Amino acid sequence: MRSGQFVKQTEGYEAFIPSPLPPHPPIDLLDPELNRLLSDADRALGRLDGAASIVPNPDLFVTMFIRHEAVLSSQIEGTQSTLGDLLEHEAGVKKESHPYDVNELVNYVAAMNHGLDRLGDLPLSLRLLREIHHVLMSGVRGGEKLPGEFRRDQNYIGAKDEGIGHAIFVPPPVPQMLVALDQFEKFMHQRHDLPVLIHCGLLHAQFETIHPFLDGNGRVGRLLITLMLCEQHILQKPLLYLSYYLKANRTEYYDRLMRIRTQGDWEGWLKFFLRGMIEVSKEATQRARDIVAMREAHRERISDHLGHKTRNGLLLLELLFHRPLVTVSMVEAHLACSYNTANKLVIELEALGLLNEITGAKRNRAYLYNTYYQIFQRPLVDDPAPRPTPSESPALQ
Repeated sequence: MRSGQFVKQTEGYEAFIPSPLPPHPPIDLLDPELNRLLSDADRALGRLDGAASIVPNPDLFVTMFIRHEAVLSSQIEGTQSTLGDLLEHEAGVKKESHPYDVNELVNYVAAMNHGLDRLGDLPLSLRLLREIHHVLMSGVRGGEKLPGEFRRDQNYIGAKDEGIGHAIFVPPPVPQMLVALDQFEKFMHQRHDLPVLIHCGLLHAQFETIHPFLDGNGRVGRLLITLMLCEQHILQKPLLYLSYYLKANRTEYYDRLMRIRTQGDWEGWLKFFLRGMIEVSKEATQRARDIVAMREAHRERISDHLGHKTRNGLLLLELLFHRPLVTVSMVEAHLACSYNTANKLVIELEALGLLNEITGAKRNRAYLYNTYYQIFQRPLVDDPAPRPTPSESPALQ
């Protein structure tokens, strides 16, 4: 089999032993549809990188893109917390009904940031993936399953109460997994003649097939995509995440991965992967442009109405791109001013329509930069559902 083979184990179940990458026979890069999708994806990513390059300070809102990805990728694995829950947690907003799994999102953000920081002195490698996994899984659901270490026992995909004999898919046993990981890392560091996006798509699928951790494989595999794009300088900033597309097309996602294993259909997977790259690149490009336009409009509104408080107003606006949900105490610390000064400034931005109080309380109030928040609540570009508007309820959904 082109992608590997199912091998019956002494216990009676069949485990999949993957063939090393690149596939043989090679990927058909002359396939007209694959070739067109690859070209379109390259252009879409180029437009996204270009849009990011014109932003005065893209680092201000990169964190929001990472938070958004943390939510979507984690929800694929069953996490219930939302972007609003994450923002409230970060701002220290006390709430009776905070989901128990919000720390999974916190860990995901930390894991992505750790990976991006480490790329400065460590190439993408099994070592880095283990580090990322350790950050991702420590102290949360699945945290007892060897954070930062490859599995030492057989795992499987399927209902836990039905056992491995009824599994949907069984990854390679540990000895073959170690061999497959060695081959995976060698391919990761080899460029061959493959386009970067093809290389990236192959690696993601192969990682999910090897399934080297007891838990968290899907999230680490999706983090791998963004880290590869940044390491290869396809993107200067981590503004593209595939989880929205994979979450919206979850059934096809899993089916495409399984068709690689059962039929060697690498081309079908790569076409699906590239369509996702095109869709999310378009949406991320539009988000970046909308953020730039909104920032300029809101800077102008502050300058026109705050008089001698304009400087502090603009400093607060910059904070809101990084922390769109704030308390007066957070503003006080950021501006190094008195609580009273911070409170008056927040009230003035609320009067300008830039902040919405979300708690309804008299004490410990929290304020949302709702227009910015809503940019990350809308569906993909090609999704027919209507986009939220700034006038909609500021309640965190």
